Amino acid sequence: MNTVLQINLVIVFILLALYILRSLQTLYISIKNHVKLQKLPGPPRYGIIKGNVPYLGDSPEVLFQQLRQAAKEFYPVYRFYVAHKISVHLVTHQDCELVMSNPIHNEKGYVYKMTHKWLKFGLLTSFGQKWQIRRKILTPAFHFNILQGFVSVFNEQTEQLIDALKDESKKSYVEINSLITQFTLKTITETAMGTKFNFQRKNERNYEKALHDMGKIFYHKFTHPWCIEEIGNFLFSPFFFEERKNTKTMHQFSKEVIQEKEKTFNDEEATEEHSVYKGKKRRAMLDLLLSAKKNESAIDDDGIQEEVVTFMFEGHDTTAAALSFIIALIVEILGNPNKKPTYDDLQNLKYMERCIKESLRLYPSVYFISRILGEDLRLTNGYLLPKSTNVFIHIYDVHRNPDVYPDPERFDPDRFLPENCQNRHPYAYLPFSAGPRNCIGQKFAILELKAAVCAILSNFVLEPIDTQENIKLVADIVLRTKEDIKIKFIPRF
Repeated sequence: MNTVLQINLVIVFILLALYILRSLQTLYISIKNHVKLQKLPGPPRYGIIKGNVPYLGDSPEVLFQQLRQAAKEFYPVYRFYVAHKISVHLVTHQDCELVMSNPIHNEKGYVYKMTHKWLKFGLLTSFGQKWQIRRKILTPAFHFNILQGFVSVFNEQTEQLIDALKDESKKSYVEINSLITQFTLKTITETAMGTKFNFQRKNERNYEKALHDMGKIFYHKFTHPWCIEEIGNFLFSPFFFEERKNTKTMHQFSKEVIQEKEKTFNDEEATEEHSVYKGKKRRAMLDLLLSAKKNESAIDDDGIQEEVVTFMFEGHDTTAAALSFIIALIVEILGNPNKKPTYDDLQNLKYMERCIKESLRLYPSVYFISRILGEDLRLTNGYLLPKSTNVFIHIYDVHRNPDVYPDPERFDPDRFLPENCQNRHPYAYLPFSAGPRNCIGQKFAILELKAAVCAILSNFVLEPIDTQENIKLVADIVLRTKEDIKIKFIPRF
C-alpha cells in the first residue's frame, strides 16, 4: 500500500470518527434532554422513529389544525418527539419573552436545517458573531431616509398591480395570491437589489415556480424527519432531485441579480451616509453588501449570495402572504385613486395601520419560529428546560390568547387604538418577532402594505368570496391557505 493511499485512508478514518463522535454527542444530548423533559405534557408517541408525527395527520391542513389543537389541549407548554429529537412548544407571551429577549438563545432551531441547502446561512439562519456582523451591515438599508425613497417604487409597482387587477376584475372573482406574489417580488428586487423584475424572462418565471415548490418540500421534510439529514434525504425523499433542481434555479438567479448589480455598482454612492439618491441611482441593500465586501472585507461573494437569497425570499413571501390576508379582511373607502401617496401620507393612515396590525395578529405570515436554548431556562409555570433544547414559539397561538385578545377570532382594528394596547405585554404581539432578532425589514413591510392597500381600495370596491370561516390554513414555510384566496373586485370608476 503506497503512502498516499495510507494518508487518504487515515483522513477518511479521522473524518468518520469525528462524524460518529458528533452523532453520539447529539444522541447523548437528546437522551439527556428526553429524561428531563418527559414530564412535560404532550400528544401520544408512536414508536421511536415516528415519535409524535402521526398525531399531526397526513396533510398540511390537518397538521396545521393539530398544532392548534395541541396548543389548546396542553396549554401553556408541551413537548413533541420527532424520532430521537425532542422539542418544546411555547404558546404564552410570558415564556416567549424569556426566550426571545435573551441574546444567549440566539441560535435558530433545528427546523431551519431544512432551509440550509436553499437559504444557506444568511441573516435568517445564522447566529452568533456572523449574525451580528451581517445585521450591522444591513441595518442602514432600512433607515427611514432610505424608506422614503422606496415609496416611489411601491407606487409604481402598485400601478402595475392595479392594471392587472382591472383586467382580472371582469371575472366573477379573482384568485389574488399569484398577482400579489409577483407584486412583492418585483418590489423587493427593485428596492433591495436595485434590479427590475418583470416576469417576462424565463429565468424569472422559473424562479417564482421553484420558490413556490419549496413549500411542498419543506412540508415533506417536516413530516418525514429522516429526510432532514442529507443522507436520509437522498435515500428516502421522493423530492431529493426536485429540491436540488429548485435550489440550483434559485441560486443561479440570485447570482444573476448580483452580477447585474455589480455592472452598475458605484461604491461612493453606496457608502454615502443616508443617501437615498445620487443622480438617478437608488441606494439598495445590495449596494451595502458590495461595499462591505470591497472596503471592509466583512463579507465575501458566498456571503452576499446568502443574503440575496434570504431577502428575496423573506422580503417578498412573508409580505405577499400578509397582503393576501389583509385584502380578504379589510373593506374601507379611500379617496382619489389618481393621487399617489407620499411617505407622510402613508405614515398618517392611522385607521388603515390598525387594520393591518389586526390582520397580522389574526394571520401572522411567520406563524412560528424556533430557537436552540443557549442555557437552562425555567418557564413561568416552573418547568426547567435544559440547555440545547429545541424550542418552538407558536406566534399564531400567542395572538389568540383570549386573556389578551377577547373574542380572539373576531377582526377588530380597535384593539390597536393607543388606549387599548398601551398596557399590552410587548411579547403578546409578534408578527415581526421581537427582541434582538426582530425583523430588520418590518418598517419596509408596513409601508409596502399600506401603499398596496391604499391603491387597491382607492380603485376597487371589494366583495368577499372567501371569508374567515371558509379559509383553510395549511402548514408551510409561511402562513398560507389551502386554496388561493378569492375576492370580487369592482372598479370604482
